[in-house]
Amino acid sequence: MKARSALLYTVMRLLAFLVPFGILMLFPVFRELYWLAAVFAALIGLSLSLLFLRRPLTEVTTGIAERRGNTKATTTDEDVEDAAADATANAGSADERPQQERTVGD
Repeated sequence: MKARSALLYTVMRLLAFLVPFGILMLFPVFRELYWLAAVFAALIGLSLSLLFLRRPLTEVTTGIAERRGNTKATTTDEDVEDAAADATANAGSADERPQQERTVGD
């Protein structure tokens, strides 16, 4: 993942919220009800990001997916479970040797 694409996406998302919020705060009604201006700005910002920020979002998510795919997982849970099952199977076959009968002495 390139840091530039993640930074660009983050800045664009912030601007998609802050610009509508600033415009809404210019109206006298929203000066008193700033939380309503924040809600409307969040909805507008979400809509703008869905419409116009699809490409930067795709670049960021593919970069993250590539980075996660490149991590070297030396052992997985399945490998550990298979090794444990093989070890118990081998130990179980060694324990199946005939045991000597013991007599209880009085």
